Amino acid sequence: MKLLTDLKVAIFADGADIDGILEMHRNPLIKGFTTNPTLMRKAGVEDYAGFAHNLLRAISDRPISFEVFADDFDEMELQAREIASWGSNVNVKIPVTNTKGVSAGPLIRRLAREGLRMNVTALMTLQQVKTVAECLADSPSSYISVFAGRVADTGRDPVPMMAEAVAFLAAFPNLKLLWASPRELLNIFQADAIGCHVITATNDVLKKLGIVGKSLEKYSLETVQMFYSDAQKAGYKLVSRSAVLA
Repeated sequence: MKLLTDLKVAIFADGADIDGILEMHRNPLIKGFTTNPTLMRKAGVEDYAGFAHNLLRAISDRPISFEVFADDFDEMELQAREIASWGSNVNVKIPVTNTKGVSAGPLIRRLAREGLRMNVTALMTLQQVKTVAECLADSPSSYISVFAGRVADTGRDPVPMMAEAVAFLAAFPNLKLLWASPRELLNIFQADAIGCHVITATNDVLKKLGIVGKSLEKYSLETVQMFYSDAQKAGYKLVSRSAVLA
């Protein structure tokens, strides 16, 4: 298997816990960062802009994406311009549609022509990739985030679709395909194998980077030891039926 240092896919950290983000920032394997309103709410973030500015004071050397949270496209546009002003390493996350299912395409196209760097998010179909790519054609470097992990949650294999998306985006050198919502570390190697440009993962997935290539025999033994240790700590006991009858 490939060494982590041989991977071509860029690994981004996805989260909203400041300490966890800074921990990943110290890891040279992590090439960028993403977050979203759901992760921020889960982490207890109350001041959206304050959180972002604190993060940007600590991280100025790698790309980071912050998402708009309006549903009205006019308000979404105002938020996008504000977020874009926060730093030269900021990509503005725009959802592929609003909550009513109306395409954000016209807004994406307009912002692209104004030079905003974006990260269009929550895509799950190849057709969405094609439509968004056309809208981003005039943008500077931008990302198209396909939630491959959620696709897999529906029982569909996302790898063929992601491979097709990589091939399609070859005609758009300014755009990078981002594999979002991975469920396991293996997805990083799958993304690399098909030539996906970026994969973003939460800290619980990224913390497994340390066991990449680990001896499976050793891992098996450690698993057995863990089961035994936990049973001992719990004080579990069984009295056999034969012992009772005796």
